[in-house]
Amino acid sequence: MVKVGVLKMGAIGTALLVEYLLDERADRGDIEVRVVTSGAKMQPEEAAVAEKLKEFDPDLVIVVSPNAALPGPKAAREAFEGKPVIVISDAPAKKAKDELAEKGFGYILINADSMIGARREFLDPTEMALFNADVVKVLAATGAFRLVQGEIDRVITSLKVGETPELPKVVITAERAVKAGNFQNPYARAKAMAAYYIAEKVADIDVKGCFIEKDPEKYIPLVASAHEMMRVAALLADAAREIEKGNDSVFRNPHSKDGEILKKVKLMDKPE
Repeated sequence: MVKVGVLKMGAIGTALLVEYLLDERADRGDIEVRVVTSGAKMQPEEAAVAEKLKEFDPDLVIVVSPNAALPGPKAAREAFEGKPVIVISDAPAKKAKDELAEKGFGYILINADSMIGARREFLDPTEMALFNADVVKVLAATGAFRLVQGEIDRVITSLKVGETPELPKVVITAERAVKAGNFQNPYARAKAMAAYYIAEKVADIDVKGCFIEKDPEKYIPLVASAHEMMRVAALLADAAREIEKGNDSVFRNPHSKDGEILKKVKLMDKPE
């Protein structure tokens, strides 16, 4: 039994579902999972939630946050130095890659898990939820989530047999996501890649709208346009999956009860 601890600080799309990627049917018998969160806030003092996760004594720790280079996420992961730790974050965390590697932390950085348009004139709870729903659709349908799942499962497999795991050092680009998506139809693959590229660009516009522009007449349309882009990306990602469904070529990789990753393509086949 491998004990997996998940610590969440702040909100990125991957944080919403990361623990469920490992046990989608809630019947996996080889892992035990606990999750703690600081909620939306991610200041250094919020990292105190790590103490609650330490009570679980996890074999593997996953720390999920926006911009892992910030002091709060840094304090959270450093609370578990000496254990295998995987940091999951977004594109701004790439500036911390070297530090993460030097300190022995693994990382999975997801370019398309883009910043939200956090301007009070625009962002309310409904808009926040819709944006994250679109992000999840993009990351799931393009293959990014499958790559996250695969990297974590690989570490769990090593821990199960008593090996010292090789922690991931992965930046998920459009090409890597779509490769993990295992698309059979070239048009589906192209739509998925387009979805990922668009979602990546959302961050650039939201950064400008949230931190650079000071005039509401400029920043409100900017953040609104970024959210429209994420919506279009989600529609493209959905269209890619619909093409694969029409061809009966959707790749699926469910977990068995003992954690083995099974595979299938045809809907009516059994996974093996």
